[in-house]
Amino acid sequence: MHETEVAFFSEGERLRGLLRSPDEVSAPVPAIVQGPGWLGLKDAKLYLPYHEALTAAGFHVLIFDYRGFGDSGGDRGMLLPQLQLEDLINAVTYLCSRDDVDSDNIGVFGSGGTGGGNAVLLAAADRRVRAAVSQVPVADGEDWLRRMRREYEWYEFLDRLEADRNRRVLTGEGEMVHPREDIMVPTPERRASKVKADVDDRIPSSVPLRCAEAIMDYRPIDVVHRVAPAALMIIAVADDATTPTDHAERLYERAGAPKKLVMQRHTTHYAAYKQYGDAVIPQMVDWYRTHFTGGSVEVHQSSPPEPPELLVKDPDGAAATG
Repeated sequence: MHETEVAFFSEGERLRGLLRSPDEVSAPVPAIVQGPGWLGLKDAKLYLPYHEALTAAGFHVLIFDYRGFGDSGGDRGMLLPQLQLEDLINAVTYLCSRDDVDSDNIGVFGSGGTGGGNAVLLAAADRRVRAAVSQVPVADGEDWLRRMRREYEWYEFLDRLEADRNRRVLTGEGEMVHPREDIMVPTPERRASKVKADVDDRIPSSVPLRCAEAIMDYRPIDVVHRVAPAALMIIAVADDATTPTDHAERLYERAGAPKKLVMQRHTTHYAAYKQYGDAVIPQMVDWYRTHFTGGSVEVHQSSPPEPPELLVKDPDGAAATG
């Protein structure tokens, strides 16, 4: 895998990214764009196994920092999904401008909460996207935030948002909060997890509370039916305490064909990355290969048998275990 630092503009702000490519590219090849997951950054090691497999299969992968995060420009820590969607659309335009990219075969990969949800949003909004993989996605931002809290905590949170709106109108300044403590309520597993340890010290620890309102308006479930005829693969974790499993199931049920649901059982939100990587990643590679056109890409992969805990559901609703 060859890695190149790249830059492009999104609504006037310079975004920084990493273009990961096959070691040898003699003709234009398909490309997959990825915006990091919830509070993620482009150089997180968590994503490397996916990118190594995708580039070995003959695809480019572009991962970049959203506006306001990492090495990209923009207001620091502005966690606004609508801006992230604009950034993803502009990233696709950047890829299509490159001579080494087959612009007829663009994919998107998103993992982790809003990362997975953003993959759905992009595929629904941009017809240049032929295939999407959405891993542990958020389908409904308000439901996501509410289910992290007990009933009285939710109403206290709504009161806090209303007070912040009043404060912004009267003073021009809003409350700043910790995104992983005050907006997303961390589970014990998240507090103990080291999956983002390599970038944790560069993830913003203070964002405007009003970002929570934008997340409450975040609803990939409302547009997932527009993804087709692009192909959508959804990867979920059964009994997920971080991103509710039924969010992925609802997205799958509402999506049109071609679609696929992969359910990882007897694991957890963060443990699944390592526990099932060897089983899930080859399915991702095959999904892109199947739904990209032209047949110019030769995929080299070794696919181990799926473990019994991995359930795959086809578009007709039939379920099978490996």
